[in-house]
Amino acid sequence: MQTLQKPNWIKAKVPAGSNYNRLRTLMRSLDLHTVCEEARCPNIGECWGAGTLTFMILGDTCTRSCGFCHIKTGKGNELDWEEPERVAEAVSKLVENNAYINHIVITSVNRDDKNYESACVFAETIRKVREGNPNVKIEVLIPDFKGDIEALKEVLNAKPDVLNHNIETVPRLYRFPQATPSGLKRSVRPQAKYEWSLRVLEESKKLGHEELLTKSGIMVGLGEEVDEIIDTLWDLKNVGCDILTIGQYLQPSKDHLPITRYYHPLEFESLKKYGEKIIGIPHIEAGPLVRSSYHAGEQVMKLGGDLS
Repeated sequence: MQTLQKPNWIKAKVPAGSNYNRLRTLMRSLDLHTVCEEARCPNIGECWGAGTLTFMILGDTCTRSCGFCHIKTGKGNELDWEEPERVAEAVSKLVENNAYINHIVITSVNRDDKNYESACVFAETIRKVREGNPNVKIEVLIPDFKGDIEALKEVLNAKPDVLNHNIETVPRLYRFPQATPSGLKRSVRPQAKYEWSLRVLEESKKLGHEELLTKSGIMVGLGEEVDEIIDTLWDLKNVGCDILTIGQYLQPSKDHLPITRYYHPLEFESLKKYGEKIIGIPHIEAGPLVRSSYHAGEQVMKLGGDLS
């Protein structure tokens, strides 16, 4: 299988510096995980250098085997009900050391064996963080909970400021098998359903508090067609999505899905303009290295959110 040459516009900052080392030490001292590390995010150097990171709760093992994701797959351990307190402690320490931190993101692995219970851990984490840091805006990037609306309600009742759930790709590719460079057959989201993801966003808009912003994200370069991307953007508009991120898929290893093509920065700009001007999604963040949590606080500010 031929490997595409990485274009010169795919450049990430090498993780280094005092802030990076300080945050890494803080996470280890509190036995916490970040999706920045586990998913090998290309923006970790930039974001951690600025003092921001995305907490990953519910452990470091996902019960799903998505073909794009570097987080390890397997049977999860027992849920840690003390984790919310440790996340809150970490946020307090971050705020103490950086007065400009006013927006945090909390995400998780999928725990399909404990969907409702994991939603309760999300809710408790939101509450604990808010108790100690009432001025910090909280964004949660949640799983689909296999369509369990009662689990979703638990998260919404804790009143996050932003409810993010990634659609990830176009519906055709969810379970479409493709060969990896190592010879494995994998698909983008084999244990997920496109309809579940749309329902999470739609119900969040209906059941959430009045000021709740909903958000989603997709990757490109997995074999989708442009008209399929456009159809997906319309679907997200129709369920009331306020913020969308569009980024280039980057293959974590030879065991993961291949990159079918690299999109040029101008193509990302075109998708952004079409999605905002023609379809009417309020804000789209699009670019080769854009990820769900990239510039998350700035996205809220662009929609008039108060981060003071």
